[in-house]
Amino acid sequence: MNYRRVVFASLLLFTSFISYSQGVGIPSKRGGIGFGNLPKFSGIRFNFSDKNVEKISGINITVWQTKVDSAQTGTVNGISIGVPLAIGTENKNGIGIGIFGVVATKNISGLNFGGLGVGAGSHITGFNVGGFGIGSGGNLKGITIGGLGAGAGENATGINIGGLGVGAGGNLKGFNFGGLGAGAGKNVSGINLAGLAVGAGTDLTGISIACLGAGAGGTVKGITIGGLGVGAGKELKGLAISALAVGSPKIKAIVISPVVGGVTVRGIIIAPIHLLVGPFKKFKHANDHVNSEETDGTLKGLSVSIFNKVNGQQHGVTFGVVNYTKKIKGVQFGLINIVKENPKGLRILPIFNLRFGKKSE
Repeated sequence: MNYRRVVFASLLLFTSFISYSQGVGIPSKRGGIGFGNLPKFSGIRFNFSDKNVEKISGINITVWQTKVDSAQTGTVNGISIGVPLAIGTENKNGIGIGIFGVVATKNISGLNFGGLGVGAGSHITGFNVGGFGIGSGGNLKGITIGGLGAGAGENATGINIGGLGVGAGGNLKGFNFGGLGAGAGKNVSGINLAGLAVGAGTDLTGISIACLGAGAGGTVKGITIGGLGVGAGKELKGLAISALAVGSPKIKAIVISPVVGGVTVRGIIIAPIHLLVGPFKKFKHANDHVNSEETDGTLKGLSVSIFNKVNGQQHGVTFGVVNYTKKIKGVQFGLINIVKENPKGLRILPIFNLRFGKKSE
């Protein structure tokens, strides 16, 4: 064991010394077995820290990072081994293994394992595992597993698993699992699972399941399950299930939730406690004055709830203890049924209610 330590220490001292020179190659400085900072080399190369690299093909073994960021240039094609850091070049293609981490200032592609993490200034592609996390300033593509998290400054595509979370500044697409959350600044699509929440700045599409909530600033489409809530800033389509509430200005879906709210609601609504349809206030800013216009809601389809309240027009059928609507082209079934447009004496009826008298506008 002592002999091995002496050999390793000697090798480390030797590579550290010659890294400050042009290096030594056997049989040449272009190929074979190399020691030091050889800029172009094919074969097995040992170096303390890589700087001003042009192209390395084969096996590149390094120890530490150069202090000068601008000196991290060139490409390694093959196997990059860091004892403990595989770092010091712009691009890494092939297999990267670092006790602490695998890093490139631009792109990483292939199979990479980093004890603490895997990171690239631009894009990461392939199968990548980072003990604490994986991050790219650009796109993240392939199979990505980050112990704490996985993130991309632009788009993340493929299978992305983050112990705490998965995120992308652009789009998140594929199978995404975040222990706490999964989200993107733009669109999220595919199968998305999160311990707390799934969110998209624009649209959420596919199968999304979160213990607390799932939502998007734009459209939510597909099968969406949120423990406490599901929400969409514009429209909700597909199937939505929540243990507390579901809401969106437009709903075209099958919804199962204790409380459901929307302005234009179409589909099958199972809301054991309350369905609220409209009204919606639109605010207009003109010459520093704020004006508002109230838009009535519309229900088309079937709703089952203790209290169905439609501040607008009902098209279809409602079942409840109390049913209320301003105008109706359908029927209400319940203990108390209120149709505001009906003539006096027929506005509130037991068992059922529908439109009586003149045709509504």
